Amino acid sequence: MKKIVFDIETQNIFQDVGSSNPADLDISIVCIYDYETNAYDSFLQEDFPRLWAILDKADLLITFNGEYFDIPLLNKYYKKSGFGDLKDIRSLDIFKEIKNTSGRWLKLDNIAIGTFGISKSGDGLDAVKWWREGEIEKIRKYCLDDVKITKDVYDYALKNKKLLFKQGPFVKEIKLDVSNWEMEPEAKTQSLF
Repeated sequence: MKKIVFDIETQNIFQDVGSSNPADLDISIVCIYDYETNAYDSFLQEDFPRLWAILDKADLLITFNGEYFDIPLLNKYYKKSGFGDLKDIRSLDIFKEIKNTSGRWLKLDNIAIGTFGISKSGDGLDAVKWWREGEIEKIRKYCLDDVKITKDVYDYALKNKKLLFKQGPFVKEIKLDVSNWEMEPEAKTQSLF
């Protein structure tokens, strides 16, 4: 199974575009981890043809809040390139899994602190500021850090069937059903009849 973890940073924020639709924003960078090659990579817009070749072969896209944000935004570019629709590729949104299981709307930072004792290296507003200042390498590092944390969170949850999160001075646990996280592509299309 070809699994890709990815995260996106933007050039702007919702207030700039007068919309709450992620597809109205503009991408500054996309970073990925490819389980097949065990490699991290980053893509500015001019590098997207190289990214499309990777995503086109993916069986599973892994994100944190990707169903709402990352996939619709990246899909705007993917569709324009003639590659189809990212929604046709199976995805797993760790944020959604946590929300559906626990009812909690947790940030990746809360999970990283609770599970690994580490904090994220910034936030999306920092990335927009860096874009406006021409600090591409700062954005790249921040986005790759988020991909590494998302990958580690995914791997930890898959192995331990739970995640930990920081709430005030306490670390709490969320049990997760990961039994269908890595279904083979053929398994999801088999008919029940």
